[in-house]
Formats: sequence, C-alpha cells, structure tokens
Amino acid sequence: MSSQPHPNAQTSLPHDRELVLKVIPMPADCNPNGDIFGGWVMAQVDLAGAVLPARYVRGRFVTVAVNQFIFKQPVRVGDILSFFAHVSRVGNSSITVQVEVFAERFSAQGRYVKVTEASLTYVAVDAQGKPRPIPNDALNPPD
Repeated sequence: MSSQPHPNAQTSLPHDRELVLKVIPMPADCNPNGDIFGGWVMAQVDLAGAVLPARYVRGRFVTVAVNQFIFKQPVRVGDILSFFAHVSRVGNSSITVQVEVFAERFSAQGRYVKVTEASLTYVAVDAQGKPRPIPNDALNPPD
C-alpha cells in the first residue's frame, strides 16, 4: 500500500462552513457491492441541510428541491462522515443550503476526501403546509 495520499485527499476540513452532522455508516447501509447506498447518503445530507434553516424559519419547514447532488467518491462502512453546511440564499419563504460531505476513511485516519456535495432548498410552511414568510428578525440568526 502506498503512503502517498489519495489524489482527492485533503488534510483539513473547511473552516468557512459549519459542521452540522457526523455519522458512521454501518453494514446495514450497504448496497450489494459493499458501498453505502446513495439513498442513505442523500437522507443524511437532507438531515444535515435542515440544521441551518431551522434557525431562520422558527417553525415547520419542508424540503422542496434537491437542486444538485454530486457523488464524488464512494462511501464505505466505517468511514467517519463529516457534513458541513452553509446558507447560500434566503428568500421570502425559502432557504437554499449547500452541503459538503467529507469522509475520514477507517484505514486513513486524519486524511479527508470530499465524497458528496449538494444544494437543497427548504420552504417555511404553516400548519396547513402552505408556504409562509420567514420572519424578518430571523434573517440574521445568532451564531
């Protein structure tokens, strides 16, 4: 085994994004090829993406769009996945969030590779599920 890092590996995680979720996929999350199901990764990205909008919306909101989803590398059992997010757009009732997922491979601790990136849009809704405005005082949530 080479001691050279994988060409897509990086030694640090993003400092301009917020860490919103860490998770380790398990064998039950695998497809028949031994990689983690893409749908499992998508579900985790949706959970991670929802963390920041909750600070703005102050109530119920729903995922309305997956604008972009790119699988860059496979995810494997035992990888430590770190999900970083930032809000890229706040509209009247919607919020768009960018999520980047980095894997710290079980066999290569301390090195990270970006495995997934996505853009998702969430909409604030009322009790009947109809879009509602995001409160004006929520546009600058506390850190």
